[in-house]
Amino acid sequence: AAIKEFFGTSQLSQFMDQNNPLSGLTLKRRLSALGPGGLSRERAGLEVRDVHPSHYGRM
Repeated sequence: AAIKEFFGTSQLSQFMDQNNPLSGLTLKRRLSALGPGGLSRERAGLEVRDVHPSHYGRM
């Protein structure tokens, strides 16, 4: 029940577009520092939201 609630109602989950494989790959690589247990929008500035280029491929 908790898993269904998380994927069905959480702001951290999204439906994956099954028509475009590239958009599916983009959604799989997306990370978020916002949401439950994360940062608020006021505290998440650009420096927090940017991903350092050396971290690509490690997430």
